[in-house]
Amino acid sequence: MEYLSAGPIGEQPPGEELSPYWAAQVDTPTPYAGAVPPESVPAAYVSRETPTREEDDPPLAMEAMRAVQILNPSGEVTMPRPERTRVMCVANQKGGVGKTTTTVNLAVALALHGNRVLVIDLDPQGNASTGLNVPHHSGVPDVYDCLINSVPLAEVAQNVEGIPNLWCVPATIDLAGAEIELVSVVARESRLSRAIAAYPGQFDYVFIDCPPSLGLLTVNALVAAQEVLIPIQCEYYALEGLNQLIQNINLVRQHLNPNLDVSTILLTMYDRRTRLADAVEQDVRNHFGDKVLQAVIPRNVRVSEAPSYGQSVMTYDPGSRGATSYFEAAQEIAERGVKEPVGRNA
Repeated sequence: MEYLSAGPIGEQPPGEELSPYWAAQVDTPTPYAGAVPPESVPAAYVSRETPTREEDDPPLAMEAMRAVQILNPSGEVTMPRPERTRVMCVANQKGGVGKTTTTVNLAVALALHGNRVLVIDLDPQGNASTGLNVPHHSGVPDVYDCLINSVPLAEVAQNVEGIPNLWCVPATIDLAGAEIELVSVVARESRLSRAIAAYPGQFDYVFIDCPPSLGLLTVNALVAAQEVLIPIQCEYYALEGLNQLIQNINLVRQHLNPNLDVSTILLTMYDRRTRLADAVEQDVRNHFGDKVLQAVIPRNVRVSEAPSYGQSVMTYDPGSRGATSYFEAAQEIAERGVKEPVGRNA
């Protein structure tokens, strides 16, 4: 009992010389089972469990770093701003390829990094308005009033809550009848173009979210835009209607808007587990070349969840793979806009 009270187990009792037992423990430590003798370890040996410099940070820390980079709370990090307004029409007559998701997330990413951005929701479903948490119930002034009743765009645009540099022109259910009503309107193809030109403010980017059709609403967007951004789902059916879309864009360029250019192709819903996704990507890159962004948007559940909370994935889960991919796409678009002249013909 006296020995146990002298100090904690495994320590030499204080005030005494080392006993032969303790001396043996200090001088000749017992190796653990299976230890590698020091002389047999090469100088450059690194355990497989030893993290490399890139892997030093745990996943949560890396996710937090990405979130800070994307949310940019200090406002110090900025993406390049174009010399003049870039009007980009996000179009594809096939539904479910990520037009609205792409519009919302690119707009938020650019706005969080110092660009002034306007989103025009031209889809009667109003999904872009939902994703930005902008009221778009019946009776709210919307893009329909601009197209049919010539209401100034400035009276319809709403600030997006929580993102100072972002505005949205919402779409209500009234827009569903605009296709028919525009038929008899004078200069029906250029109504949106005139509304944007008359806007008193100056934007860096105007994104137009088109409906999944090639009707008069989409034609208005193509006439108003300088650039077309086409999201392409990484599946076989996504390629089938692409020729028709390109033909319509060429018709608009020939007769209504000679400055229109298919400037950007974005691959969405990429599933790395399938060979089909790789095959579609290669086909698109071979056909469109440098117009295809290097950034590819993966299938990500956070991207799908965000609209149900009235948010973009950039603010809903900024550390997710979906947010990171859209951030990289936005950065690439911003850098291309500085390097290349806006509105050049293809």
